[in-house]
Parts: sequence; structure tokens; C-alpha cells
Amino acid sequence: MATQQDLALPALAPSETVVVNARCTLRTEGTHRVVLVAGLPVHHYSAQDAVAEAYVMVMLVDGGYATQREVARAFKCSDRSVRRQLGRYRDGGMAALATRAGWRAGRRRISTKRVRLIEQLKAEGLSNREIAHRLGLTENAIRKQVGPAHPSGSAQQSLPLGAGNTSSAVAAAAPAEPTSPPQQAEASSAVNVPPAPTSTSASLEAIAQDEIESTPMSLDTNPSDRSWDRLLACFGLLDDAAPMFGDVNGVPGAGVLCAMPLLVASGIFRIAHKLYGEIGPAFYGTRTTLMTLLVMAVGRIKRPEALKEHDPQALGRVLGLDRAPEVKTVRRKLTRLASQHKAERLGQELARLRVEQRGQLMGFLYVDGHVRAYHGKRELPKTHVARMRLAMPATTDYWINDQAGDPLFVMTAAANAGMTKMLPEVLVEVRRLVGDRRVTIVFDRGGWSPKLFQKIVGDNFDPLVKTSWPEVSSAQAVGGV
Repeated sequence: MATQQDLALPALAPSETVVVNARCTLRTEGTHRVVLVAGLPVHHYSAQDAVAEAYVMVMLVDGGYATQREVARAFKCSDRSVRRQLGRYRDGGMAALATRAGWRAGRRRISTKRVRLIEQLKAEGLSNREIAHRLGLTENAIRKQVGPAHPSGSAQQSLPLGAGNTSSAVAAAAPAEPTSPPQQAEASSAVNVPPAPTSTSASLEAIAQDEIESTPMSLDTNPSDRSWDRLLACFGLLDDAAPMFGDVNGVPGAGVLCAMPLLVASGIFRIAHKLYGEIGPAFYGTRTTLMTLLVMAVGRIKRPEALKEHDPQALGRVLGLDRAPEVKTVRRKLTRLASQHKAERLGQELARLRVEQRGQLMGFLYVDGHVRAYHGKRELPKTHVARMRLAMPATTDYWINDQAGDPLFVMTAAANAGMTKMLPEVLVEVRRLVGDRRVTIVFDRGGWSPKLFQKIVGDNFDPLVKTSWPEVSSAQAVGGV
């Protein structure tokens, strides 16, 4: 009878061995690693040597022993990391693989204007956390700029010892006498030193005015190629790209530029610079980001994701750039601006400017509510959306327009409050803007309430209800008060 013989099976790889592919394996023995190709050791290095490990990845891919994906899977990194190491090795050799990660050396993290503002806020006694919250930065960035906080009483004057020097020591320790007004005037005129800002708002206005009057720097001459400006922004030497338009025929969407003079006259750019300042060294700065959002609004681009449906080069020609920002760039800029929590103040400043410029149109103000559907993850109460003919989570925005029908400001109701609950809050904001003058408030039947009419008249307003009810007219509604 034939006996069954045991066949020798190939031994399994040890637990410390990582299989790259059918030919290559990576074996770890203690603190060292060995790379085997077809069973032959071709390279060994220390497990703590990051440069040697990067060279092994480059060697396996360049030698054709493994693909980028196989190497990335074996060394537990991404394909992009392998490609980055390949590019560094081809450009600078072995020394380039030792490039440290993090912020590029020589690149400024904070612009010069923002550094000046940080120094002013620090001189006013604000903490690093408060400065970071106001400017939308991290506390660590402020600490690196101004240094660690020291108590004000830590600095001590060294007084000389000895009885003979007592009078001189007291004289040195005593504060200097204030200079008389004539001497101060002569000193200021001699050195011609400008007066220091008295508050943070004054410094913000001065910096914003300086930024608006100055012309943005640009080294490019071709509007379709802004390589030099992008390089300056990469090195931290450019806060915003200057608009540059070329002689091009048939630019799609160029008609939105007809609205730019009106937007500039509205003061939105000046007020935005006063409130937000610069958002750091970047090619797409505050003005460019705001310009992109305004062009999107005029061009009926409702959300940043819709930018994928437009040609970035064509949209960039409208913005005066070589290409429009991508979706992730727009979202990053929006997050940076939203972190300062100044949107409400921006609306108030715009409304105050419109009242100053068009005060004669504030005799009649129209209040109207608009339901805006909500598609986010928050839990909001449902309300009836007329255009969809169903009830769904939504918010109600109350727009206040002047006599010409142009918007003055907008307020979002909390938990979809009705017109009768929102009108008192609207009137408080209107009174803050127009002063003590008597104003007629026009609204629809959603604000019908005799008690509300009494309150409106008592606050020096005239109510005017627009209703389609045949049995009740506007004059009867107001006369019933």
C-alpha cells in the first residue's frame, strides 16, 4: 500500500514582516528594518530614521519593484505622500528628503498691518485670548507674535544703596512731571509725531482707510497669468491680488460688472475692510473674497458648490484674476470671516450708511416676511413654505425696505416668530437708525392686532396695513386704533 507523504509547504512570513507585493517584503527585526526583493536583502535602515525610510519608498518605486499604491499601503501612508517623496528626491536628491514638515521657512504667518493692530490691542491691556478671538486667529499665533504674557508689576527699578544717594534715588524713582501744554505743542511740532489712536475702533478706521487708499501691488503684466502675484502671496508679501482686466471678446457673465459701481457706492467694501481687515497673506484676500461672493449673488450662484458648474478661467476674467477661487477656497475664506462674528455689525453699519445717504426715503418703511427653507442638520420648527406647498423646517426673514423698495436691513425671527411678535423688535432697530422722526410702517395682515397698533402709535409710528380683505380697508384698520 502506498504511503501518503507530507509535502513541504512554504513557511509563513513572521508577524514582523509586511508583504509589499509578490516580490518585495519589509521585515522588522528589533530597531532595524530590512527590505527584501526576491528573497535578497537590498537595503536596511533604522526604524527611527525617517529619511532612510523615505529613500526606501523612492527606491522601490523608481526601481520598478512596486507601485506607488503598494508602497503606500505597506508603509501606512497615502499615495500623495509617496509622490511627494519622489518629487523631492528628483529635485534635490537625498538631502531634499530631510525637509521638515510644517510652515515654510521665511513665510509670514501674520501680515504687517495685522501685526500693528495686535500691538495696539496688546498696548490697551487685552489678553492674548481676547485678541485671538477678535482677529479670528489662534491664541498660539498671538503668543508667538507678542511673546509670553508678563505681569505688569514684574519690572522693578534698582535703587542705589547708601545714605548719600537717597535724594538722587528718590528723584530717579519719582515719576517725571507732566510737560506743560506749550512745551507739548512745541515738541509735537518739532518731531511731527502723529497723535496715537484713542480706541480700537479709531485704529481700525485708520488702518482700513490706509488699506483702501493704497493701490495693491502687482508684478504681473499678463491678466491671464498671475504667477508672480501668487508667488508673492506664497512668500507672505501680498495681502490681496490687484484686479487686472485684459482685452478679451465674448466673456460669459461680464454683464454682472454693470452692478459693480452700485456695490462700490453702497460702501460695502469700505465697511468690510473696517470690520474684518485683512485675512492674512493670500492671493484671495478680503476684497477679492467679497467680490467673489457679490458676483455669485448677482450671477444667481446660490452656493459655493455651484462654482463647479462654471469655468474658473471665464469667471476669473470677470473678477480681474487669472482664475476664480475653488469651492474649498471660498468655504475656507467664509469660515475665516464667520469666525469673527461680525455679520450683524456689518448689516448695522450698512443700514446706518443708507440712512445717512437716503434719509429722505425713510418716511415710509415696508416690512415683509420671507420664509427660507432650511436643509441643514439642526432641528428647527416647521413652517409652511408657500412655493413648495408643504410644511418643512425653515426660518423666517423680515426685510425692511425704504420708500423706493430698496432693502434697508433684515432680521431673522427666532423660532419662526410671527409678524405681531417681530414688529416691536423691528421698530426698536428702526428707531435706532432714523432717530426721533415720525415714520409710517407698512405691513400686511400678518401684523393685524389692535394691541400692537396701540403700541406702534405710542412709539411715535404710524401703522398702515395692506390687506386684501373686502370688508376691512387700510384706512379702517388704522382708524380703528
